[in-house]
Amino acid sequence: MKRLVAFALVLMVLATGTAFAQKKYPSKPITIVCPWSSGGGTDRTARFMAEALSKELKVPVNVVNKTGGSGAVGHVAGALAAPDGYTILNATFEIVILKYLGYADITPSSVIPLFQFNEDAAAVSVKADSPYKDVPSMIAAIKSKPEGTFLTSGSTIASAWDLPRVRMLMAAGIKPSTVKFIPTQGGAAPAITELLGGHVDAVFCSYPEIAPQVAAGAVRTIGVFADKRNPMFPEIPTLKEQGIDVVGGTWRGFAVPNGTPAAVVKTLEAAFKKITDSQEFKDFMAKNQFGIRVRDSKEFTKFMNEEFAGLEKVMDEAGYLKK
Repeated sequence: MKRLVAFALVLMVLATGTAFAQKKYPSKPITIVCPWSSGGGTDRTARFMAEALSKELKVPVNVVNKTGGSGAVGHVAGALAAPDGYTILNATFEIVILKYLGYADITPSSVIPLFQFNEDAAAVSVKADSPYKDVPSMIAAIKSKPEGTFLTSGSTIASAWDLPRVRMLMAAGIKPSTVKFIPTQGGAAPAITELLGGHVDAVFCSYPEIAPQVAAGAVRTIGVFADKRNPMFPEIPTLKEQGIDVVGGTWRGFAVPNGTPAAVVKTLEAAFKKITDSQEFKDFMAKNQFGIRVRDSKEFTKFMNEEFAGLEKVMDEAGYLKK
């Protein structure tokens, strides 16, 4: 009997040890799902963060690009992965509009937001010889011109650059559908070409994308959709300074599937916080002209939910909302 009891105790100890080993996190490679193609800004920041996370957690961290559907493929794959902390979604702005567009049945509530590390404001630019010296003069011109004759561009419809444009028009009391938006594929580059050729009146994109043309004297950026001026280009005024209380642009962060253990979420959140506190991270972001915006899990969750709720009316006003 004593032998049986002793044997049972040994089994209990072994079982406890096994359970403890299973709970240790992380104990194997981690995958970051990037919804965008390799070489782009999201991919580049994801790979920097993956390398830093690998050093912090002492396990390999790999980036897998799952593209398609304007970000839907990667976001869905990340949201539906096993909730064990070994698959992390590289969440971007698009997660708040995919459902509205009818591309995927996914919203911020489909995941647990972990950490935001980036935010890049949209900017509005005109040709250097344009009569519009600031945003109010451009808005006045839009109101005075016949409907559909003021032409704008800047990537695809409902993009992180297009929706700030829609918000600006709404704030100015202008029906978005009366201002023609000419979508382009391949980012802001084709839109900038259209602007330089005199085919559109204004382009909406990030400032770093159009900065070379500004430096060359071919383009003038008249406003940035941010709370305050960016220290990397302090000469560009915000729309808020010009009496238009609108902010917007793109952002990047990380999330995990619903059901991921709280302890794992805490571990990852702490690791990302340590990375973004590092000088190496700050230097990388500054060198590549990526804006830094840090939000922890609680703040990021609140931000994403507010973005999602606030954009429904904007998408509807623009005619983009799939009903």
